[in-house]
Amino acid sequence: MHVGLAGIGKMGAAIGFRLLSLGYSVTVWNRTAERAQPLVDAGAQWAQSPRALAESVDVVITLLTNEAALDDVYGSDAGLLAGSVANKVFIDMSTVRPAKPQEMAQRVQEVKAFFLECPVGGSVGPAKEGKLLGFVGGDALDLEKVRDLLHVICRRVEHVGPHGAGATMKLAVNLPLMVYWQTLGEALSLVEPLGLEPQRVIDILSDSSGGPNMLKVRGGMIAQTLNQKKSDQVTVNVATMRKDMQAMLDQGHATHKSLPLTALALQQFESAAQSGLDAKDCSELLVWWLSQGSRA
Repeated sequence: MHVGLAGIGKMGAAIGFRLLSLGYSVTVWNRTAERAQPLVDAGAQWAQSPRALAESVDVVITLLTNEAALDDVYGSDAGLLAGSVANKVFIDMSTVRPAKPQEMAQRVQEVKAFFLECPVGGSVGPAKEGKLLGFVGGDALDLEKVRDLLHVICRRVEHVGPHGAGATMKLAVNLPLMVYWQTLGEALSLVEPLGLEPQRVIDILSDSSGGPNMLKVRGGMIAQTLNQKKSDQVTVNVATMRKDMQAMLDQGHATHKSLPLTALALQQFESAAQSGLDAKDCSELLVWWLSQGSRA
């Protein structure tokens, strides 16, 4: 199977290297060509445009920043759907509002191709090892065409319903984690007067009944950030978190559900963004909260 990747950010690159290591033929495209160069150096082919990418492969996986990027990469004159793509499978792994994959499915079906959404849970580390969680929305028969491919990317592939269901599940999975960043900052503010070393505090919290898996995995990075008051590594930036939380609130509004904790946490993240943290790693939210005297 020849796989195309459109959108070579950190996750796209990790998935690309994973596929290459397993012997897949991979062709890549990215708006900024130099970001795809490491994959090309590792054996991937380069496509000059999304259209060229789609026409040269069997399956296209897209990992794009937002809904506007989806519209452009799929729908422009040189986009994925501009050429001859009948019977090809498109899998979008972007995190967007549930209405978007429903719209994308219709556009893809109009050119006689197949569309699945499969937003994933996990970060770069699990992506490199094929240990993501995949939340598939779309036709079950279409999933069978690419199930084996998804299983080398994800340790668990869940078909959760029709188009839009995958995005809904991804937002639900992300919501407690997003809110947790704010609660962690508040917890750190309580123990700040004790003057304990950050690594010790994170170790204690991660070993407690309230310590999520994220804290166990990223605790070292969080402690380092607290010590140095900065993070040189960006895994998930504040802008992405704000985008996802707004999508959660939009979906809650659309389905008449109240998400008060999410709304309050987003207010704090927006204040952090106004202080210049939008492009920074989410771990810097904790430093920012403490620097505000926990009264932002």
